[in-house]
Amino acid sequence: MNPFKIFIVEDDLLYGEMLKYHLSLNPDNEVYIFETGAECLKNLYKGPSLISLDYSLPDMSGFEVIKKVKEYNPETPIVIVSGQEDISTAVKLLKDGAYDYFVKDEDTKDRLWNTLKNIKERLELKEEINVLKEEIGKKYEFKKIIKGNSVAIQEIYKLIEKATRSNITISLYGETGTGKEIVAKAIHYNSQRSKYSFVPINVTAIPSELIESELFGYEKGAFTGANTRKIGKFEVANKGTIFLDEIGEMDINMQAKLLRVLQERELYRVGGNKPIKFDSRIIVATNKNLAKEVQEGNFREDLYYRLLGLPIEIPPLRYRGNDILILAKYFVDDFCAENKMNKLQISASAQEKLMKYPYPGNVRELKAVMELACVLTNCDSIEEDHVAFNAINARSDFLLEEDTLQGYIKKIVKFYLQKYNNNVMVVAKKLDIGKSTIYRMLKNNEI
Repeated sequence: MNPFKIFIVEDDLLYGEMLKYHLSLNPDNEVYIFETGAECLKNLYKGPSLISLDYSLPDMSGFEVIKKVKEYNPETPIVIVSGQEDISTAVKLLKDGAYDYFVKDEDTKDRLWNTLKNIKERLELKEEINVLKEEIGKKYEFKKIIKGNSVAIQEIYKLIEKATRSNITISLYGETGTGKEIVAKAIHYNSQRSKYSFVPINVTAIPSELIESELFGYEKGAFTGANTRKIGKFEVANKGTIFLDEIGEMDINMQAKLLRVLQERELYRVGGNKPIKFDSRIIVATNKNLAKEVQEGNFREDLYYRLLGLPIEIPPLRYRGNDILILAKYFVDDFCAENKMNKLQISASAQEKLMKYPYPGNVRELKAVMELACVLTNCDSIEEDHVAFNAINARSDFLLEEDTLQGYIKKIVKFYLQKYNNNVMVVAKKLDIGKSTIYRMLKNNEI
């Protein structure tokens, strides 16, 4: 553990030695005494954790020393110790960056000791936060949290890598349950903004009349019940990332306000008249076709292009082939570890059942299915009977929307091509059709 270095800048050597003795009672403290401001400044390379500064030095004033120290390291806390009480001077010193101001008396050493304790606690908390953020960053290494080796997921990896290298807006598309928020977190925690906040907002979870104040905040007295000022999510996400989920559900009037904020990179709290600059990365997600929503007049075209940025489409689980089994095994292992259960295997018959299901609820549904299977089994493996799908979702998703027979054929062929990584020979054999039929459909852009 590194020592806590304390500089005592004091021209009264007897008084300085008294402070040094008192502070050195803690063996973690490494205390230095300097009689002049110049000596203190020459030794800043040692990295003091705290400076106790006599305001009246023979060579320079406390203001001059503070200015030089803050130029060297703005984070260094400085406590002013003065022989006389001068309120106006104290206020100015505090405004200039002093951490605290003491008048020399019999309690000075105790007050300095308490200040030292508070600064240590603050630094320890800051270090804990930094460590936690590093752990979160490791937790969200995207190749660890986005499981799979399908062609579709490999493409997602490539796009995430591109996304982390810049601040470009990201638009995530995909069905409910495909893992859009996980991808958003992976981008944030692997980017240069990872040490700042990731702030998720589900647009559908906030009533339309409250969303403006939730996003942009409000001033005290802005409306009935606004008894204090509230900071909005955009300000909370400053220097970090704001994730707007289900952006396609946003009210058309609110879309206009959001567009202005994104264009100007500044906002006004509700009831406020002072512009507030912000610097947040924007990631949006939707399970809708926003281009179609624009055509139907439900989404502003100018906002659509403002948000488009780098589009990433997250594939449905049914198109990810063997990823289903990789994810199933991951969810089983995770559930067993969390609940202190013995490890469970997934039988061949259970695996076959898992591979045949269309997963309208995607990865989220598979997770629920596997956790239930862990509970239902009475042996060391998960069998076919333990894999229980919701009866409502058990029908093929191809029938969820009405289509022509030719339309259903195209969907089926597309489904199998994606499931078997575009292997035409395998798909032709599985569907018992000629490979020339599939090649013709591909040539004509029918699938």
